[in-house]
Amino acid sequence: MMSKQKRIFTCSECGYKTSRWLGQCPDCQNWNSFTEEIVEGNSLKSGRRSKKLHTESLPKVIALHTVDPMSDIRIETGIDEFDRILGGGIFKDSLVLIGGEPGIGKSTLILQVADNLSKAGRKVLYISGEESPYQLKDRSKRLGLDSRNIFILNEIEMKKIESALNTIQPEILIVDSIQTVYFNEIDSIPGSVSQIREVTARLMYIAKSLGITIFIIGHITKGGVIAGPRILEHMVDTVLYFEGDRDNYFRLLRSFKNRFGPTNEIGMFEMTGAGLKEVKDISQILISNSDAQLPGVVLTSVFEGSRCLIIEIQSLVTPTSFGMPRRLSTGIDFNRFTLMVAIIEKKIHIPLQTMDVFLNVTGGLKVKEPALDLAILTAITGAFKDQKFPEPTIVLGEVGLNGEIRPVSRVEDRIRAGKRQGFNNFIVPNRNKKGLKNFNSKGLKINYVSYVSNIFQFIN
Repeated sequence: MMSKQKRIFTCSECGYKTSRWLGQCPDCQNWNSFTEEIVEGNSLKSGRRSKKLHTESLPKVIALHTVDPMSDIRIETGIDEFDRILGGGIFKDSLVLIGGEPGIGKSTLILQVADNLSKAGRKVLYISGEESPYQLKDRSKRLGLDSRNIFILNEIEMKKIESALNTIQPEILIVDSIQTVYFNEIDSIPGSVSQIREVTARLMYIAKSLGITIFIIGHITKGGVIAGPRILEHMVDTVLYFEGDRDNYFRLLRSFKNRFGPTNEIGMFEMTGAGLKEVKDISQILISNSDAQLPGVVLTSVFEGSRCLIIEIQSLVTPTSFGMPRRLSTGIDFNRFTLMVAIIEKKIHIPLQTMDVFLNVTGGLKVKEPALDLAILTAITGAFKDQKFPEPTIVLGEVGLNGEIRPVSRVEDRIRAGKRQGFNNFIVPNRNKKGLKNFNSKGLKINYVSYVSNIFQFIN
């Protein structure tokens, strides 16, 4: 007798299940996140849980202080930017998720990583659910890769992939992509919430039990998140996202989650005919080459993970041609941007009500640090008044709602990073003065400000 099919609706964000469609998920409160799936009726039934304590085959429990640390727990890939994002190399037995837009370079990067690992004598199994072995071979030839220790499996059924693992016994497993792999026992299409959740859980078990390091590649949705349930990102050890425009030569790889290293770390790559090439000096890309100071252009310093970057903020203020003035920001949180515009209107008395205001961070970087506030305010003010700094100056400071300049963290490291780039003039909050008391500022010109109006004494 055939089992009756039933329809269930699963939240793509948290995995909550219901028998009918809901506009808002009652668990995670997200709107329009339910997707329909058809499953067998008996698969929805859950057996009764025993109230007795299970005592058979108890796992071995050990004290944490008795665990011997592994000396070779990290695997270097030979790509310094990639290793630094991961915290010093690949952590053994980890599950790493790499996401990004189609064509941005996910498969290219992971194939280069696989080539370097295979040359180091490590066996790599590449599961390709989207490309044939001939296509992968053609790409490897274009990238100039000549690896003899990479094995290709063109398969999407999880059981057959597990059989190949027992046969090949690789150290590194690559799944491209997670949206194509499926369990035959689950009555839903590949890429559905149930399939992605179960496949990822199985891969996590394989990584921890067999000691295999696994990379999985995930597509992103129009909203910029990895397709599938949000719980996917919670299940893996590390989440890496490609940022930037795929039509641009430069690619930015950022770690959003890392159980074995720092989060929010970034690495810059350049797409070339021979694949992704590391960009060692990111600041040279983020700052324009023009020696002349321009109105509306301000330099500042931000932290991305453990790296301190000198970036350039550009602003353009022009009379509006419409009844409602336009506000547009690229690379900066829009709410923070409009807040600075409101402070300029209220505290500096600059009429921006009839002006279009545009703001941009060069290089395609996305920053959220509040230490940029004073630089944003200065760039907009300079663009409106057509004023500029007489010489290159790095501006630091968080701006309060009353116009006061609040201190920034790690100000010494920011000044040192600017000095390494050849900048000698700095504007910092007055409340950071005490922390710089013992700082060696020889050859540097450090100016202190307490209120937003104090900035006008330095621009002309």
